[in-house]
Amino acid sequence: MEATQEKEILRGGQFLVKETKCEDIFTPEDFNEEQTMMKEAVMEFNDREIIAHRERFEKKDYAFTEECMKKAGELGFLGVAVPEEYGGLGMGFVSTMLVCDYISSGTGSFSTAFGAHTGIGTMPITLYGTEEQKQKYVPKLATGEWFGAYCLTEPGAGSDANSGKTTAELTADGKHYKINGQKMWISNAGFCQLFIVFARLEDDKNITGFIVENDPSNGITLGEEEHKLGIRASSTRQVFFNDCLVPVENMLAGRGEGFKIAMNALNVGRIKLAAACLDSQRRIITTGVQYANERKQFKTPIADFGAIKAKIAEMATSAYAGESASYRAAKNIEDRIAMRVAAGNTHQEAELKGVEEYAIECSILKVAVSEDVQNCADEGIQIFGGMGFSEETPMEAAWRDARIARIYEGTNEINRMLSVGMLVKKAMKGHVDLLGPAMKVADELMGIPSFDVPNYSELFSEEKEMIAKLKKVFLMVAGSAVQKYGPDLEQHQQLLMNASNILIEIYMAESAILRAEKNAKRFGEDSQEVQIAMARLYLFKAVEIIKKNGIEGVVSFAEGDEQKMMLMGLKRFTKYANYPNVVALRNTIAEKVKAENKYCF
Repeated sequence: MEATQEKEILRGGQFLVKETKCEDIFTPEDFNEEQTMMKEAVMEFNDREIIAHRERFEKKDYAFTEECMKKAGELGFLGVAVPEEYGGLGMGFVSTMLVCDYISSGTGSFSTAFGAHTGIGTMPITLYGTEEQKQKYVPKLATGEWFGAYCLTEPGAGSDANSGKTTAELTADGKHYKINGQKMWISNAGFCQLFIVFARLEDDKNITGFIVENDPSNGITLGEEEHKLGIRASSTRQVFFNDCLVPVENMLAGRGEGFKIAMNALNVGRIKLAAACLDSQRRIITTGVQYANERKQFKTPIADFGAIKAKIAEMATSAYAGESASYRAAKNIEDRIAMRVAAGNTHQEAELKGVEEYAIECSILKVAVSEDVQNCADEGIQIFGGMGFSEETPMEAAWRDARIARIYEGTNEINRMLSVGMLVKKAMKGHVDLLGPAMKVADELMGIPSFDVPNYSELFSEEKEMIAKLKKVFLMVAGSAVQKYGPDLEQHQQLLMNASNILIEIYMAESAILRAEKNAKRFGEDSQEVQIAMARLYLFKAVEIIKKNGIEGVVSFAEGDEQKMMLMGLKRFTKYANYPNVVALRNTIAEKVKAENKYCF
């Protein structure tokens, strides 16, 4: 806790209005000895049990997925986040992210089964269950004796999760709830022993959560396995409840608390999903560069061609930024949990509030990393050329498996709008001061710009100034939009998407820069030349995305002189004093990856 107290831990969303020092963030280079050992153990398991048998997953071998899950349970991987008193390892949030990261790259099928079980299948009981519920169910889930599934989605209730029609009715003797309804897209349904089920009591505004044991004799039937684009050996079925009797003591939390449980479970799921995409990117990059080094055209390895170098560099840069941002947020959550425990909160309260505090960052990461892994797989196919389109190579399966990541744990469109909406709500509650900084930006737009030539003598001094200016872009666009539309802002979804894209790129770019700066300070700039290049390349790309979204956003709601003033401000806030040589940055990155013949950061 001492180290935690020495640094300022920003609240969720405050990265936008407060400067973060590089010394105050956590990076993958900060893994301690225990975490490094865990990482190596998980990677060894993944190589031996998952990747070596990839073809079995592609052939929809659901029994093999269950078998691998049992082995993961025997090794303790299913219980990393579970407190020791319930049969788990009780490790910190960073370690749980690490395990999710390195165990998830074998196939999307196993990754989905693992994530559904450890996250939304187990954590609702750990975080919301009574002591009796936790003692009864969590040890079985932590060890893999039982597997869990999460029944929220219905045919008419997807993104609008609280609109579900499944009902729960108290029986005449008051001992059971009788559940009736239909759930769909339920991961692990084919082999789980326990469901977390959400249903509505009478005319309640909000749904209620229940722990339901999977007993076919108790009114539970399963649909056939869904045949999907990817994650082919992830068991995905519909679940039908017909007068299913659930003991009253199996209600999870209180009546009408289900929507809150669902949303908080999804916060954990979102950041864990980002982690689950990271090692997939690393392995796609490694597979791609190895092929590019071996494949010759015109008597030259295709890795030596500039067009391929550009792809390798961009793929590596996105992976680097994703790692940087994911572990930055994970450590913030871990530190916030530790602070709450020290203040007297229970583990349940501390973890719930710790994750909830960074719900904005969780949504940002879910969107950014899920899209990056899809782009990475797409470019991986392109590097392989015609062979990339063949099932004989791993790229096409990686592309298919990656596609689901943009849909589950809340679609990326929903998460984009959530990130901005949650930030505005935090500002209204006084948790993040957006009004003050937004007013300063408005005053700056009315003033005369400085023509002083800045002194960029320190590493990343210009890049940090650019990050500060990009934050002004968000405050300018979002601040003016809130002022114009007020509570009706949520009706302007395309504007929210523009604002969210700006917010996402700020967080990702800043995270990459802070990681590279921290490593340069402790390991020396010369040794970090490539990390510095990746941070600069990511920022350049982010500026272009922010500029485009800024223009779209401004012209959608501002007119006349106001529009001209804001567009002039946007131009000022996205202008480099010294544009980076993007081609040189890409070549620096690509040559390193080529030489190492793998993703090596």
